[in-house]
Amino acid sequence: MSTDDASKEANKVDSVHWKNDPDDHDYPAAANYLGLLATSNVASALADRLKTAPLVTFKAKDILRAARLPRLTGSDPHVKIDLNKAADGVDWAPVLLIRGDIRQDLPTTIADGYHRVCASYLLNENTDIPARIIDLNS
Repeated sequence: MSTDDASKEANKVDSVHWKNDPDDHDYPAAANYLGLLATSNVASALADRLKTAPLVTFKAKDILRAARLPRLTGSDPHVKIDLNKAADGVDWAPVLLIRGDIRQDLPTTIADGYHRVCASYLLNENTDIPARIIDLNS
């Protein structure tokens, strides 16, 4: 699917339906990613804390800005998968975030769900995305 085709696919979707809870496999995926940024013990502890964090919402555009990450296009294979899921009416899992620190110029970390955030942005940058978010040092 080309970028244009992915954009057309995105235009077919009226809205994304979100689950109330992340999928069970999202926490190990988050721990795996966080293991690139911290020791495995710290990464596992953060992933465990995300399991009990309350669900809140943030705009797609704000998550990307806070994380200082580029918006992936519809030509990204994982973004395409998420767009196809949305078109098929498959519910998306909330994203998992580690809050940044403005005082230390640290961005928010998307521990799991970067592709869902980008796909959601393609559909509507003002989409409210459910997320579990924790502070790094609490």
